[in-house]
Amino acid sequence: MAFLLLSAVALALANHAIFNRYEPLNANIPFIILALEPPALLLVFDEPFSFTRLIWAYTLFLFSTSASIVAYRLSPLHPLAQFEGPTLGKISKLWGLWIAWHGHQHLYLKKLHDEYGPCVRTGPNELSINDAAATLQILASGGLEKGRFYSAGRPSSSPPSIVELAGDAHKAKRRVWNRAMAGEALRAYEFLIVKRATQLVARLAEEAQRGSVDLVAWFDFFALDLMGDLAFGEGFEMLQDGKDATCLGERIRIYTATSVLIGHIPWIGRTFHLIPQFRRLVREFSNFALALTIRRVERGGSVVKDLWYYLADEGDFEKVKPTLGDSAGDGIVAIIAASDTTAATLSSLVWFLLSNPECYRRVQREIDAVFGEGGDPLEMIGHEELQFLSACINETLRLHPPVPSNGPRQVDAGSGGRVIAGRFIPGGTTIYTPPYVLQRSPVYFSRPDDFAPERWLPGADFEHHDLSAFVPFSLGPAGCVGQKLARRELLMVGSLLFKSFELRFADGFEGAMWPGGFREFFVATRGPLRVSLTTRQGCA
Repeated sequence: MAFLLLSAVALALANHAIFNRYEPLNANIPFIILALEPPALLLVFDEPFSFTRLIWAYTLFLFSTSASIVAYRLSPLHPLAQFEGPTLGKISKLWGLWIAWHGHQHLYLKKLHDEYGPCVRTGPNELSINDAAATLQILASGGLEKGRFYSAGRPSSSPPSIVELAGDAHKAKRRVWNRAMAGEALRAYEFLIVKRATQLVARLAEEAQRGSVDLVAWFDFFALDLMGDLAFGEGFEMLQDGKDATCLGERIRIYTATSVLIGHIPWIGRTFHLIPQFRRLVREFSNFALALTIRRVERGGSVVKDLWYYLADEGDFEKVKPTLGDSAGDGIVAIIAASDTTAATLSSLVWFLLSNPECYRRVQREIDAVFGEGGDPLEMIGHEELQFLSACINETLRLHPPVPSNGPRQVDAGSGGRVIAGRFIPGGTTIYTPPYVLQRSPVYFSRPDDFAPERWLPGADFEHHDLSAFVPFSLGPAGCVGQKLARRELLMVGSLLFKSFELRFADGFEGAMWPGGFREFFVATRGPLRVSLTTRQGCA
C-alpha cells in the first residue's frame, strides 16, 4: 500500500513535468489519461483492487499534482517569478476566469495596476502591461501574434475569421477589409447610415410620446439594422418593430461571452464543444449566419457597393473567391464588432453629456451654429466643424473604450522571449494591454477619471495628454478596421439626436448609478439608459 501511494506521488510529479514542458492544445486526451493513471497503478503493481485503495491513489495523485503545480508557479524557478501580482492569479487562471465571468476584468486590471504598477502578473503565464511604449511594441507591426484566446471557442468545422487569423492569412483577409472600409466605400455607405439614423429619430419621437425610452435598446436596434443592411443587404427591422424579434442581440452577447470565457482557458475549448448545449448554441448561431448569406447570394449582385460587395468579392478583386462559410463569418464579425461598439459608445456619449450639462449645452450650441435652423445634421460636410462634439466622442472613447481590456497577444514560445519596454518577457507569455487602464493613467492624462472633452481641443492646456496612450480601437495590423465607419456613425447619429431632441434622465432613473451596469465580455455592454425626450423647437 505504501509503495502504491509513493508511486502515485511520483506519477503526479512526472505528469506535471511532462505537461509543463509539452503543454497540450486539447484537454480531452489529457483528461482521459489523468483519469486512467491511478487505477492503472493498481494493475501495474498487481495490488488487490478495492475502493479504498483506488480513492487513496486518486487523492494522492491529484493532491500531489496540484501541490506540484502551485509550488512551481509560486517559486523563484517560474519564468515570471520576477513579476508581482495576486497570489491566486499566479496559481490558477481560474481566478481570472471568475473575474471575467462577472464582466469586471477591466476594473480588476485597473485595481491591480494601481496596486502593483505598470506590469502585473495576472495568471500563471500571463501579464498585463500598462505602458504606452509597450503597447506600441506589442500591437504595432512587428509586434506579437494573437494567441489561442481568439480561436478557442470556434468549432474546428468553421473557417477562422479575421479576428482569429494571423500572419499571411490575416494580411490577405485584412486587405479585403481595408478595401471595404476606405474612402469610396465609406462614402457609399453614408446613405444607409442616413436612412437608419432618420428612422431611429422618428421612432424615438413616437416612443417618447408614450413615456421614457431606453436608449441602450434603441441604439442596439439602430446598429444591428444598419449592419444587417451593410453586411447582408437586409436589416433585421428592429427599429420598425421596436424589438429584437429574433433575439439576435441576446444571441450575440451569449456567443461572445461564451467564446471570451473559453478564451481564458483555451486548452479546454474542444472539451466545451462536447457539451450538447454549447454545441447547439454554436450550431444555431452558425446556421443563422449561413441562412443570411444564402439569402444574400440568392438575391444576386449588389445594387450598391455595400460591405457585402467587398467581403464576398463581387468586384472580382481577389484570385481566390471566398466560400459561403467565409462570407458568413465575415458578415457576423461585422455585425458583432460594429453594432456592439457603436451602440455602446453612443449610449456612453449620451450619459456623459447628460451627466455634464454644460458640455451638453455646448454641443447643442455648436450643432445649431453649424447647421442652423432647418439645416441637415446628417450632411457630412458640416461634421468637420463639430470640434467639440468630436472632442466629446474622443473623451467618451477614452473613459469607456468599446473593448476595455483588448484581446491578448502572445510571445512566441519558441522565440526565446522578447524585450518589451525594457522588460524581458519569456516565450509563451500571454500579454494584455488594457485600454481602460492605459487611458485612465495619470502618467498619460491629467485628471484621468474626469470627463474633460476640452483636452482634445486645439490649444488645450493639460500637463499630460499623451496620444500614444489613446488606443480605443487598438492599433497596428489587428487594429479595428471599422473605426472610420464607427466615427462616421457617431458623428451623424449624435448630430441628429442632439439637434432633434432635448434629453434628460427619466424621472426616477438614477443616472449616477448607470456605469455600474457596465460589463465586459471582450466588447462592452451596458444596462438600460432611460431618458425623457422632447422635440426641440424648430425641429419637429
